[in-house]
Amino acid sequence: MQTPQAITALAALAQETRLALFRLLVQAGPEGLPASRIAGQLGIAPSLLSFHVRELLQAGLVIQKRAGRFLLYSANFDAMNGLLGYLTDNCCGGNPCSPVSAACDDQACQPPSGK
Repeated sequence: MQTPQAITALAALAQETRLALFRLLVQAGPEGLPASRIAGQLGIAPSLLSFHVRELLQAGLVIQKRAGRFLLYSANFDAMNGLLGYLTDNCCGGNPCSPVSAACDDQACQPPSGK
């Protein structure tokens, strides 16, 4: 992922309803959810849902597919993983490690104690 795409994705997620929507779709998995169920679970009007879904679609974080007369929405896991990769590319000076992994010797890569 390149910087402009990362900025667009992060901007789309930097809103409470869109972040909740995206997290709900991640939990739902690749099969996704119909718009009516998303609106019900988030407690928002369908018109407001359309606005937020459109922002996530434009950012490439959500995929829309038709199933009969329903629209199903799912998280774009490739885009999500691309964003995570972009954010962690230089973790630990570019050395492969996980912030919670004992494989990383650098103290900057270790989670704060007590959390």
